[in-house]
Amino acid sequence: MATLENVTKVRPLGDDFRWFLKLKCGNCGEIPDKWQYITLVESVPLKGGRGSASMVQKCKLCARENSIDILGDTITPYNAEDNERFKTMVQFECRGLEPVDFQPQAGFAAEGAESGTQFPEINLLEKDWTDYDEKVSESVGIYEVTHQFIKC
Repeated sequence: MATLENVTKVRPLGDDFRWFLKLKCGNCGEIPDKWQYITLVESVPLKGGRGSASMVQKCKLCARENSIDILGDTITPYNAEDNERFKTMVQFECRGLEPVDFQPQAGFAAEGAESGTQFPEINLLEKDWTDYDEKVSESVGIYEVTHQFIKC
């Protein structure tokens, strides 16, 4: 969820966009302290020829092999009409891992709501971003970025 000022189509840019997550082991509940990222371009084969995932990792505590995969066709932009409401922007297929936190960073893009001006290098690490749209002489911004995870 976010508050948008004169922008729309906020989205991750490119298949190499890094989704920074904290992941919990579904077997033992271990949550590593460090942020881990997954991207669409990275694909790791699963054991036993069961396909692939964006990340496969062995839990340091219980040694169980877990995986998480970005479902690329579920990535959707956050638009002006979504302002101040939660909206599903991406879905993950989780096998033994559960995302418990998300940290937006660099790599987002947006466009001016009325002008169509492209803003291709948005960093949301501080949960806020501001700029100026010269085409329409207006300030633009993304504020109070928050998230939630929904189990499907």
